[in-house]
Amino acid sequence: MTRRMHLAAHFPGVNNTTVWADPRSRSQIEFSSFEHLARTAERGLFDFFFLAEGLRLREHKGRVHDLDVVGRPESLTVLNALAAVTDRLGLAATVNATFNEPYELARRLATSDHLSGGRAAWNVVTSSDAFTGENFRRGGYLDRADRYSRAAEFVATARELWDSWTPDGVPRPFAHRGRHFDIAGEFGLPRSPQGHPVVIQAGDSDEGREFAASTADVVFTRHSSLEEGRAFSADVKRRLARYGRTPADLKIMPGVGVVLGDTAAEAREKAAVIRRQQTSPQTAILTLEQIWGVDLSSYDPDGPLPDIDPVAEPSLTRGRTRRGDTVAIAEKWRALSREKGLSIRQTVIEAGGRQSFVGTPAAVAAEMEEFVRQDAADGFILVPHLTPGGLDEFVDQVVPLLQERGVFRTEYRGTTLRSHLGLSEPPRLPLSSAP
Repeated sequence: MTRRMHLAAHFPGVNNTTVWADPRSRSQIEFSSFEHLARTAERGLFDFFFLAEGLRLREHKGRVHDLDVVGRPESLTVLNALAAVTDRLGLAATVNATFNEPYELARRLATSDHLSGGRAAWNVVTSSDAFTGENFRRGGYLDRADRYSRAAEFVATARELWDSWTPDGVPRPFAHRGRHFDIAGEFGLPRSPQGHPVVIQAGDSDEGREFAASTADVVFTRHSSLEEGRAFSADVKRRLARYGRTPADLKIMPGVGVVLGDTAAEAREKAAVIRRQQTSPQTAILTLEQIWGVDLSSYDPDGPLPDIDPVAEPSLTRGRTRRGDTVAIAEKWRALSREKGLSIRQTVIEAGGRQSFVGTPAAVAAEMEEFVRQDAADGFILVPHLTPGGLDEFVDQVVPLLQERGVFRTEYRGTTLRSHLGLSEPPRLPLSSAP
């Protein structure tokens, strides 16, 4: 039986994905931009539209990051507006589980699910960032392990709230006593059309994989090759059994880019131009400074990588920061540079690129199908390089070929996001969960 592919659209905004120098690029904050991409995604019968989130403008070397200056609107507000101009497209909001509270967020997500007729999704993210925490009255941040345990209890509590009304639509008294939350009262809304909004998890760490296996309906990940995708998929889906779940309960959807051309050579040339536009000389040095943690402005972007090691506690960038062993990353990048004879800018381009499908529409359709057929993914979250028209070519030229190959839907057969993803409505928690 042919496996069906799932597709979603990521709205590009802050970060250097969007080629802002392209005359076709428009605002990342005006509603018309969100509407254009969402309508295109729905015309292409995509599963959902995905919005990222940022809770504080990043700073680099004491200045607000250039790409953050124009700001990022609040996700759920934008998606609730999009619910009014779309009919079937799922609407996925990134909302932080470290700096919100379960009752309030469960209410906002349930409201979105009711307003959209069952199309809401929550991308659960956490933060260990004290700089971002300064924006909140509670302040501070959580250690890595604590933020995941808080997120797990947060999601479980939200699900209890969503199920707290009886099947007859009567609110029941609710009480939750846990390590992170101690709340009681009555929830303000009946169960929403999907039962629970779809839960998405983004991240690739061991803690993130475990959280996804125990909790998520969809994983938004990032892998640069078929083999890496297969290994990730096998690992995460193997973990499901310990939580009484099956591989069908979790969809793995890496973020990918797509560049099309009339010939393979033309597509490769376009992709190379786009990557150089996305990674200017200044961006290459900034990216390097985020890893090395020191001022590298004296280095030539077209020259070799620094021979010094990264500092132990970098402080140049405040806000979203790179994680992991920076010394190991530096060594990996040096090895890549030596092997291929790459400059700083070329190394950043080579090392930083996400999985991209580059070629003619027919070749791209075939390669995407191969990823799904070989269990490297259940589908893809497309991250276009143009805001907001970056999906137009894909929807017009690749979607029809996927449909001809029988790997993508030709119509929406359900009305909820869960129905698009082939996910069943979660069973209602037993009444004994109530006090």
